Amino acid sequence: MIYRLADNIISPLGETTDENYQAVKEGRSALNKYTGKWGVPDSYTASFFTQEQEKAHFIDGLTRFESLAFLSASRAVKDAGIDVGSSQTVFILSTTKANIEQLTDDAEGYAAIYPAEAAERIAKRLGVSTPSIVVCNACISGVSAIILAMRLLEAKVYSQAVVCGADVLSKFTVSGFLSLKALAEDECRPFDIERLGLNLGEAAATLVLQRDKDVARETVSSKDAWHMVQGAIRNDAFHVSSPSKNGEGAKLALEAVLHEVPMEHLALVNAHGTATMFNDQMESVAMERVGLNSVPVNALKGYFGHTLGAAGILETIITMAALDDNTILATRGFSERGVSGKIMVPTQNTETSKTGFIKMISGFGGCNAALFVDRTGLDDVADATLVCHGQFEKVHHVRISPSSVMVDGNDIYVQETGPQLLVWLYKQYVGDYPKFYKMDGLCQLGMVASELLLMQEEERFVPRDNRAVILMNHSSSIGADRKFLASITKEDDFFPSPSAFLYTLPNIVTGEIAIRNHYHGETSFFIVKERNDELLWQIVSASANDAKMQSVLGGWIDYDDENHFEADIFLAVRKPRICPHDSRDKQT
Repeated sequence: MIYRLADNIISPLGETTDENYQAVKEGRSALNKYTGKWGVPDSYTASFFTQEQEKAHFIDGLTRFESLAFLSASRAVKDAGIDVGSSQTVFILSTTKANIEQLTDDAEGYAAIYPAEAAERIAKRLGVSTPSIVVCNACISGVSAIILAMRLLEAKVYSQAVVCGADVLSKFTVSGFLSLKALAEDECRPFDIERLGLNLGEAAATLVLQRDKDVARETVSSKDAWHMVQGAIRNDAFHVSSPSKNGEGAKLALEAVLHEVPMEHLALVNAHGTATMFNDQMESVAMERVGLNSVPVNALKGYFGHTLGAAGILETIITMAALDDNTILATRGFSERGVSGKIMVPTQNTETSKTGFIKMISGFGGCNAALFVDRTGLDDVADATLVCHGQFEKVHHVRISPSSVMVDGNDIYVQETGPQLLVWLYKQYVGDYPKFYKMDGLCQLGMVASELLLMQEEERFVPRDNRAVILMNHSSSIGADRKFLASITKEDDFFPSPSAFLYTLPNIVTGEIAIRNHYHGETSFFIVKERNDELLWQIVSASANDAKMQSVLGGWIDYDDENHFEADIFLAVRKPRICPHDSRDKQT
């Protein structure tokens, strides 16, 4: 069982979890309307830190983003009382764009914006000695990071994890969401009939998690023993920017955690609730499809805005604080249901004695996640039984560089190299997916590499609905970032492209592969400072406890520019075996 040792939230509403919770309970919001900020022509409502708050958060030697994340993480670590320098501690950073405000059209500024570099600077200040992991899975990044931590702790790769989610707003991010016509001019109204779009927000939130319940017993009281019970990630396999109309990915993620839910414990579902037309509709349909009609549903975007990489963690922490206070929080901005799914959305705070909740969330790239969290006395928690579903075994392998292509260890003849290689490979081996030409370089690389890989599989077109796509790199989406920046640099020539903005999320490559192949399994993207095949395989192996995951398309895929790229990916299938261990605590 994975326990919460400590947490922290820093947002415009407060500097601690309690300050933020009390503000929400009182109905206060950090949202304000802005016009002309950064030269962006449109008006929009968002939640920004004040200049005084930014000054108070500043840490010498760190950027604004890094300072915010470090403060939240350091406060949570202090409260947890753990040894972060131990080889048993991992730092996991959840973010969508990290230091993107540092990106300029001057090449000298590029090194500062790699998310993994930011994570390493934060971890170093904290005193963490192990390699940091950045989870960059669009809007579900925070919940994805919690799920990753759970898996690594359950697999005994680490004993404790510091999971921090953070994002700050910039012209880059605001312009991107404006290009998608997703921002509301006024305060957002989740699930409401008059909802017109989302509000963005800035925040950092941190959870410190621990596997060992004996240590947890010393750190938290029995009453406060929150534990992360089950998490799942699933893909719509529908579209990279629009959710499935029937909520397929969200439904599958909810189903994967519901079998662990004692319904008598379930107080509410904390939804994503962005107040966009399609997201709220999709979530309502997914909840109705899995039978959650009678469970209260709330959303917190009306208080904080959409805090991107922080959202999943922040909203999980606030919901834990609310249930500690026997409260289901109202959904600010909601008045009348405007979605077809028959869900119950509270308009005022209500009392509850129940102790568990589901956090659900969705994001670009078709990704969806659900997490079941419960509070039970430590003395009442039985050791969870580890079901051995078998481990993964690599069966095929593809490597692509600007000068060569290898399939299962054999060199493949190529007529073109360098900038023309990917298009040549597409024409030679794919040819029937013209969307390829709209993709950024990272997605084009992922597309041709995955096609070459899957051609080696017997029964190529047999459905593989639950296949996972788990990829890692160092450069994030730097090529697409540069392209989008060029579209917003000049105030008198402001033309942000929605398609260019979408590809500034590196996880879009996993979504493109899922859509092409109709994969509804997990899609996850991770960023590290330097290539680490051992860590990647640990992540893949730790995901084996998801019984639905029968195979994984995984590996390293990095694209800096048309002359500097590398794909080194594999197909792994589950190899059944008899497990000699009865529980997690008995494993070595």
